[in-house]
Amino acid sequence: MSHPHPELGPPPELPAGGLRIIPLGGLGEIGRNMAVLEHHGRLLIIDCGVLFPDESQPGVDLILPDFEPIRDRLADVEALVLTHGHEDHIGAVPYLLRERPDIPLVGSKLTLALLEAKLREHRQTRAPKYEVAEGDRSQFGPFDLEFIAVNHSIPDALAVAVRTEAGLLLHTGDFKMDQLPLDGRITDLRAFARLGVEGVDLFMVDSTNAEVPGFTTSEQDIGPVLERVFAKSSQRIIVACFASHVHRVQQVMDAAVSQGRKVAYVGRSMVRNMTVARDLGYLSVPNDTLVDLRELDRFSPDEVVIVSTGSQGEPLSALARIAHRNHDRIHIEPGDTVVLASSLIPGNENSVFRIINGLTKLGANVVHKGNAMVHVSGHASAGELLYCYNILQPRNVMPVHGEMRHLVANAQLAVDTGVPRERVVLVEDGVVVDLADGIAAVSGKVECGYVFVDGASVGDITESSLKDRRILGEEGFISVLVVMDSASGKLVAGPEIHARGFVEDDSVFDAVRPLIEDALTKAVNDGNDDPFQLQQVIRRTTGRWVSQKHRRRPMIIPVVLEA
Repeated sequence: MSHPHPELGPPPELPAGGLRIIPLGGLGEIGRNMAVLEHHGRLLIIDCGVLFPDESQPGVDLILPDFEPIRDRLADVEALVLTHGHEDHIGAVPYLLRERPDIPLVGSKLTLALLEAKLREHRQTRAPKYEVAEGDRSQFGPFDLEFIAVNHSIPDALAVAVRTEAGLLLHTGDFKMDQLPLDGRITDLRAFARLGVEGVDLFMVDSTNAEVPGFTTSEQDIGPVLERVFAKSSQRIIVACFASHVHRVQQVMDAAVSQGRKVAYVGRSMVRNMTVARDLGYLSVPNDTLVDLRELDRFSPDEVVIVSTGSQGEPLSALARIAHRNHDRIHIEPGDTVVLASSLIPGNENSVFRIINGLTKLGANVVHKGNAMVHVSGHASAGELLYCYNILQPRNVMPVHGEMRHLVANAQLAVDTGVPRERVVLVEDGVVVDLADGIAAVSGKVECGYVFVDGASVGDITESSLKDRRILGEEGFISVLVVMDSASGKLVAGPEIHARGFVEDDSVFDAVRPLIEDALTKAVNDGNDDPFQLQQVIRRTTGRWVSQKHRRRPMIIPVVLEA
């Protein structure tokens, strides 16, 4: 079992007829999934997702894969294949299309529809789109692709088999083997068996639940639990789940209808995705069930269900604003029920528990995976992975999609089923694997790191600036000192501005100094010469400028002295 080595150098030239795999995200983390395949000088990309920041990355909105290793080769990309519509697989596509707007996009009907809605928001509609379904085969350059139905927590998920001169590669995407799925669409094990007979040279397989023994619980088991929770609730019900979890929203919708409740969506991504799912027939919504959030006041608390984003404790999500009492329309009342219908993504635990505690303090009854079965995973557990290994009998295995502990556990499952230990390639992002002569092996490493999205800025944030932000978040501030003439009310010194943990050079505040001076002059001319009132003028002016220019909200300490 080969482990990643930090001393690896750049990979050599790819052997003639070989297939190179360059993982740029998703190995060593849950999210940011992206793999690049190279064959005969052409590239195929599988997935292009985002990672959501944790508490150690303040002010970061999203984390992208690093496109730098392929930036000068984007013209060689034949297509971008998307296995399904979750953000950790499609969220970074708009940012990749900034680099080359006409990359062909390949995916299922729902996946492309969810992506199209996202691309419209980014004003990117040039890329050609190729809709595929299970059983289809398509040729993109030297890559012969076959698409296979897999069951996941979103409809229309696909695995992709890639045939090249170097051999057959099978990438599962995210999958599980629910035998009683809500939409009746099971993972196509007959196709897996057929590929196994043909001979799978490299199996790239979802590792997320490799540590979990047995089989993942069926989605059908969630419905009765939600029905019981809804039946016991005498006031409002708020359900938080992933904005793309169509199956879970369907179950919430069914439970709401059975109790005679109306349903309202909260959160822009929830409204967008569920509208797409309903329009395409993936979500069944009875007439007169959906209401606009602005209409909720027309109904009594026991007549409504609110479906919200924010199940991971995201600080700007609808649920977080509700928990912190700063949502403009929804305010928790004692006796309300809040259901967190999702799992905890590693790194988000503290944020989620903070939300739970905040809601509980406000008097809500909080139902979550820890005290009721209101969510099941969308990923195959160890029993299902063993099943796949035995069906496919792959010659080489490369665990993907997971933290290192998940990848290691998955690798061990492969070995347990008879895959030779030296044929299990255990790598992290940037470590290059070549498949040649039937053998997959590490050949080198490319530099790839995190690319942070901060407001409108992409890639400008460094680890050093994140360190400064962490200081600011804990103890940082901006101080503004002015001296006013007590007789005339005129500014005689300052503004003198200093910052800690915000910027390295105080000269960046040169632009705000005249704004403060003008605001103070106007305030004094209007008769506001009290030092406390002038402090508020300084705080508002500085805060507005910092918010507009840096999208931050630091502590601002104004000091007004009289001379």
